[in-house]
Amino acid sequence: MKSLTKLSLPGMGVMAALMLPLAASANAEELRWGASRDMDSLDPYSYGSTFTISTLNHAYEGLVRYDDQLKIEPALATSWEDISPTVRRFHLRKGVKFHDGAPFTADDVIASLTRVSDPKSPLRGNLPAYQGAEKIDDYTVDIKVTENYPLILNDLTNIFIFDKEWLVANNATAPTDVGAGVEGYATTHANGTGPFKVVSRKPDVETVFEVNKDWWDKPRHNIDRIVFTPIASPATAVAALLSGQIDYMEKAPLQDIPRLKQTEGVQVLASNELRTVFFLFNRAEKLVADGAKNPFNDIKVREALYRAIDIDVLQRKVMRGLSRNTGSMVAPAIPGYVADLDERLGYDPEKAKALLAEAGYPDGFSFTMVCDNNVYVNEEEICQAVSAMWARIGLKPSLDTAPTSIQTVKFESGKFDVGILGWANEPMIDSYSILVQVAHSKTGTSGVFNWGGWKDAEVDQLIDAAAKELDREKRLALQSKALLKLKSNVDFLPLHQQPMAWALGPKVKSVVQLSDNKSRHWLTVLK
Repeated sequence: MKSLTKLSLPGMGVMAALMLPLAASANAEELRWGASRDMDSLDPYSYGSTFTISTLNHAYEGLVRYDDQLKIEPALATSWEDISPTVRRFHLRKGVKFHDGAPFTADDVIASLTRVSDPKSPLRGNLPAYQGAEKIDDYTVDIKVTENYPLILNDLTNIFIFDKEWLVANNATAPTDVGAGVEGYATTHANGTGPFKVVSRKPDVETVFEVNKDWWDKPRHNIDRIVFTPIASPATAVAALLSGQIDYMEKAPLQDIPRLKQTEGVQVLASNELRTVFFLFNRAEKLVADGAKNPFNDIKVREALYRAIDIDVLQRKVMRGLSRNTGSMVAPAIPGYVADLDERLGYDPEKAKALLAEAGYPDGFSFTMVCDNNVYVNEEEICQAVSAMWARIGLKPSLDTAPTSIQTVKFESGKFDVGILGWANEPMIDSYSILVQVAHSKTGTSGVFNWGGWKDAEVDQLIDAAAKELDREKRLALQSKALLKLKSNVDFLPLHQQPMAWALGPKVKSVVQLSDNKSRHWLTVLK
């Protein structure tokens, strides 16, 4: 657990116009969470959103989990062992109940794994080596993976377990997909085994969690109730924190950190998280913008866009000096990172113009640039700034920013020329995550987030070899080689590891903030 620093700030002025639809009253056991966005769904399988999954981790649990040091520990499974190079046996925790009182058994594990690995499941990429599961008895399950796959425990930290009978009774055995507009009973209802129960939900307004008094684990928190309220406006969220309407915000605006640091009773945690933010290219034959031949299939064009980004200006002006500039697709703490990855191509707008001319585009070209505006830190400002930098070398980007609920459909259907993505390599905490889900060609469970149809046979071979290598050092060497190949080919344009900043009101005594930037309020203590 990291210590908290008390900070102070001058008076705020009139706040009457900023009143929010939060709970009318609160006691010492209620945590009022002013969230930067809403969950996409109450179904943790509905979209590969780290924020949604981490929030739902208050209600749902997996067979294993990360502890407060990001080390894997037992959860709904108490132990496990290898039966063969392709089978790992899990012994399940007895006496666990779902929120509706139903007992937890092996049938629930089988049903959940079947649902999440369905070809239509948006989260199937989180189990890239999964081959099937078999019930041995009510409290023993064998999970089958590709031969010698080394990361199945890491994968399972984010695969939450549903009650099979609840799924069947509510016609929810099939996965939902928020990006494709596919919803179901699990979209708006929840029934897990976790430390808190979802007792009410109004999308985009409020979700209320109450403590699960029958939770199998020993609580380290003292919270009876969590009121989760999405607040789209950062200024409104800060005002709500300073006026006492909320107690916690997991995305404090960078521009407001100096103010927050001056407010008596306010606590702030600020650091860099594991997530790397980068631009990606659609590698189809033709541009979405006008149907012309796609220039982004030319490495000279991709390099030109890279060299046109003044990363120091971006860090200083947009990220308030708090991001970590990088040439790498993974953060230094992620296994598979090597120092050579961090070396960026130098900022050189004249070189960028020359490269465009060599590629046959001396007058530039038009393209669509698709960005979310509610996912990554200062994402809209990043895209605006980079769009202007690209315009200075003669390019004509058409910037399209909107909430992720709108942009996800465009990304998944390939309706973009350049897009932005952030990847924290969760739940694996390993570079294999971004390699298999983003860099690998779209085949089977690989390439789920390969939105632009990029493909490199050598990269695929390195990733596939790493998936079967049990020797950790050899496996990481293969992954590092794949990352270096992506870098030399300028397949993506890395920017930075983004900052994270949490702000806490006077009622919060302590929280656990880890580099994965996930809220874990089953570890939060109120005063």
